[in-house]
Amino acid sequence: MDITPEMLERCKRDDRMAINGLYEHCFHMLMPACFRYNNNEEDARAAYNTGFIKILNALAKVDTDVNFNAWAKRIMVNSLIDEYRKNKKYNTHITKSDNERELDYFSEGQKNEAESNLGYDNIMILVNELPSMTRKVFNLYVIDGYVHKEIGEMLDISEGTSKWHLSTARKLLRDKLECLESHHQRMVI
Repeated sequence: MDITPEMLERCKRDDRMAINGLYEHCFHMLMPACFRYNNNEEDARAAYNTGFIKILNALAKVDTDVNFNAWAKRIMVNSLIDEYRKNKKYNTHITKSDNERELDYFSEGQKNEAESNLGYDNIMILVNELPSMTRKVFNLYVIDGYVHKEIGEMLDISEGTSKWHLSTARKLLRDKLECLESHHQRMVI
């Protein structure tokens, strides 16, 4: 279903049928992002509902000719970050023990052949096994396209800490993929 300017206007006028259609459209489009930032389905659905309310509330201020999908995704990601900040139980600060050159070296992408043997869903399962903060940084950088400075501001961490988490995520994922690849090779032999 396409979101038309007429449908958005109906949502602004509180038309329940249009809002229901918008909810369904957004659910399929934005729920994967909610899963990336939450550990279980219940939390992901709660985060989605909170974000959807923010989308509806902001809809009155937006032009109906806007690229709705991109606009809604941005609001949802910002809502997920706000929820993270609100629910943050402890402040994790990692002191910078490596110099910037080492951080940049380890944050460089590595191609792993195991990636080509795995589908998106399997890779996302591996991503969901990462530690919470590391997973959030990885999602923001790799999937949502933020830079380390923005991630640091969003998560109240330094830019270096953001780079460290990305480097750690890549290392952990590389190790998991290599383990899966060696397991796969043993199964073939």
